[in-house]
Amino acid sequence: VCSQDTRFGGCEPPSRPRDGCITAVGGPGELSGVRAASDIDLAGLALAPGFIDAHSHDDRVVLDQPDMAFKISQGVTTVVAGNCGISLVPVTFGDEPPLPMNLLGGSDAFAFPTMAAYAKAVGRARPAVNVVSLVGHSALRLAVMDDVNRVANEAEIAAMRELLARCLKEGASGFSTGLYYAPNAAADPQEVASVASVVAEMKGIYATHMRDESAHVMESLRESTETAAMARLPLLISHHKCAGAANWGRSRETVEYLEDIGTRQPVHVDVYPYTAGSTVLTRKQVRNCDRILVTWSNSHPDAAGRLLSEIAADWGVSELDAADRLEPAGAIYFQMHEEDVRRILGFANAIVGSDGLPHDAHPHPRLWGTFPRVIGRYARELRLFSVPTAIHRMTGLAAKVFGLSDRGTIAPGQAADLVVFDQERIIDRATYSEPNLMAEGIVAVYVNGILSFDAGGARPGAGRLLKGRRSWD
Repeated sequence: VCSQDTRFGGCEPPSRPRDGCITAVGGPGELSGVRAASDIDLAGLALAPGFIDAHSHDDRVVLDQPDMAFKISQGVTTVVAGNCGISLVPVTFGDEPPLPMNLLGGSDAFAFPTMAAYAKAVGRARPAVNVVSLVGHSALRLAVMDDVNRVANEAEIAAMRELLARCLKEGASGFSTGLYYAPNAAADPQEVASVASVVAEMKGIYATHMRDESAHVMESLRESTETAAMARLPLLISHHKCAGAANWGRSRETVEYLEDIGTRQPVHVDVYPYTAGSTVLTRKQVRNCDRILVTWSNSHPDAAGRLLSEIAADWGVSELDAADRLEPAGAIYFQMHEEDVRRILGFANAIVGSDGLPHDAHPHPRLWGTFPRVIGRYARELRLFSVPTAIHRMTGLAAKVFGLSDRGTIAPGQAADLVVFDQERIIDRATYSEPNLMAEGIVAVYVNGILSFDAGGARPGAGRLLKGRRSWD
């Protein structure tokens, strides 16, 4: 592996090796003509391509905490940011950002009206992980519309298309929607498809936090696939789930539909291996969930890590009223069934995304534990699939979904994003009560050939903005 310089746009074929790329691969006796600066004995350990977090909200934290300890310690070498319609680019705010944009930070976090400015910031920060950036529909709407509580008009759609095209030219890899959330909810399929069609022209991808993941999950799936078909875009369903006790077991319907529609258009889902989700705290969510753990609150910081029911009891009010008092705030919602999680994880077109929220005071344990949990619990212990299958979902398949042609496999000419782990020890340790515990079993992680994590901990390194390209075909 060449590992001294990562100032390049991508790896060259093995006939023209570049620093940061894999030069040669072979078994015993097959690499006698290859010299390396050092040799590392990995006897008894596993070597895999670096893991790709298909769904993150790390847009800002890669700049503010470039060592990215919570991701690199899991073996993650690339994060996909800008999900759920929420992205730093291309919107700025004079006042505090509205829900759910504030999941990325306060108004000072939104300092990038162009993707070029964000790309430069990533280059300066040199984070430990690579970044793939999607442009959020909510960000676009807030940037060009005076009122996001309605469908965009022709002039506003044209403005969004122009902004999106510029972002794609400057380094973005696709487009995301968060139709569940207020800034995006008023957009109809025609608006979404019209804006998204720009991405098709530039061979990007469309990821969506659907309009509904509970009672109307099937209708939302159909809307999502039909919208992607109108725009001629490959589709990624974000954090697919069947939320709420009344909908437990409906993954049979959703997976059957996805398997069928997948024969006619490219559709994948990302999924995290937990039965609880996490987002902003709202009355809408409280009504649909019995157990809620507060993750942060601007007005009551001491509420982080406490159950909403306990807070409400202390205050002598209902949980709905307690939620109102805590806002703006975030929460963990225990709303899925383990059988549905396993069925969706087992879907052949499922890739892995943490959906972690790094700015939360008391985050969901998925922030620190997602990838070791998939391997250690669901592959090794429960045998839902093999360890190689789990690795493929996190690497080669994810790279294909995002059009990262030089990532996801170990081969000459590929970028040297690599993770060394102990297959018998790898497991998550983060819990809902202690969410910031580092996983076990990850021995070393290399990003673009640079050691970015080992027993000495995480460090800023050779991460950069990656530009993925994926067409319908």
